[in-house]
Amino acid sequence: MARGRLPGYADQLDLILEHAARLFARRGYPATTMNQVAEACGVSKATLYHYYRDKYALLVSIAEGHVSRLQGLVEEVDADATLAPERRLRELIARLVGEYAGAQDAHRVLTEDVKFLEEGDRERILGKERQVVASFAAAVVALRPDLKEAAMAKPLTMLLFGMVNWMFTWVKPEGPLDHAALAPIVADLFLGGLPAVQAAAPPAAPGG
Repeated sequence: MARGRLPGYADQLDLILEHAARLFARRGYPATTMNQVAEACGVSKATLYHYYRDKYALLVSIAEGHVSRLQGLVEEVDADATLAPERRLRELIARLVGEYAGAQDAHRVLTEDVKFLEEGDRERILGKERQVVASFAAAVVALRPDLKEAAMAKPLTMLLFGMVNWMFTWVKPEGPLDHAALAPIVADLFLGGLPAVQAAAPPAAPGG
C-alpha cells in the first residue's frame, strides 16, 4: 500500500530542499550526509526518507528545480508580445537577478555540483539551462542582428550572465545596494556597452 502524503507535504519539501541546498553550497555535495540534512531540517532521518530516497535525489531536485524556475520566467517574458527589444532584455535581466536573489544556494549547487549528476540527468538539466541562454541570446540579437552572423550573441550573453551569476559572492543583504537596485545597473552596463561591440567577421570556411 502506498504511503500517504504527510500534512504540509509541499511546505516540508520546500524546507528540505532549502536546507539541503544550503548544506551542499557550503559543505559541498560529497561531504554532506542525509543525517546532516535531517538535522538541519529538524526532522528524523526516517521522515526525510519519506520525501527523498537518497542524497542524489535531493541534488537532482535542487538543480532541476532552480533551472526550471529560470526557464519559466524566461518563457513568461518571451510570451509578452508587447515588449520592445530593449524592454524585453531589461525585463529578462530583472527577472533573472530577482530569481537569483532568493536562490543563491541553489544556484551554487547548479554551478558547482552538476558534475555529480548522472549523464541522463545532467544532460536534461543542462539542456534546460541552454534554453535559458538561447532566449537571452535571441534578445541580444533582436537589438544587434549583425551579431548573429558573427556568432557573438552567445559569448555576449555569457558575459552578461557572468555579471549576474556571481553576485551571491559579494552582494550583502545589509549593503547599500540590493538585487532589485542592481538589476537596472546591470542592464545599463550591458546595454550601454552593446552598441560599441564590433561584430567580428565570421570565421572562414576550412580551405577557403
